[in-house]
Amino acid sequence: MQDYQAVLEYWFGDGSDAARRQRELWFAGSARVDAKVRERFLPEVERAERGELDHWRKTPDACLALIVVLDQFPLMTFRGEARGYRDGDLALPAARHLVEHGFDAGYTPSERLFAYLPFEHSEDLADQERALELFGKIRDLPGMAMAYDYAVKHWEVVKRFGRFPHRNDALGRTSTPQEIEFLKQPGSRFGG
Repeated sequence: MQDYQAVLEYWFGDGSDAARRQRELWFAGSARVDAKVRERFLPEVERAERGELDHWRKTPDACLALIVVLDQFPLMTFRGEARGYRDGDLALPAARHLVEHGFDAGYTPSERLFAYLPFEHSEDLADQERALELFGKIRDLPGMAMAYDYAVKHWEVVKRFGRFPHRNDALGRTSTPQEIEFLKQPGSRFGG
């Protein structure tokens, strides 16, 4: 089995249990799951950070795996740390490549969700607007309406503040008084 196939198998399974994966793996934020991802995939994350997995961009499946390795695994492996957010920026070129080459056309709705998340995780307003466009194309697919709603929420925060205030501590940034007030609101941290 190719390395990228192990990533896809772990992250998506056979595609039949997306609801369970969403609850338990994708958006749960548990220390147990974070530790498992760290134990199993930290070498791939580190290789991807060094650019050693850039050849994965060549095919649709491998490119999707690269995005998961650079966008999702660091958020789990380095939860609340600057490194986790930095790697998301490393995922953007792969996501752009994937979309430009139409790799997403053959993906399941869940796969498209993760292919587009680097745009949503970016603090650049143009990337946020691209996320709205991409998630808008899939919002009527089964289970994707909430994904579009989250894209809108991310866009609103970046439009308002020019960044995600919940990252300020990890990135050593000083929060403005408006950001401090915002962070007191439920749901302002997007899970990490």
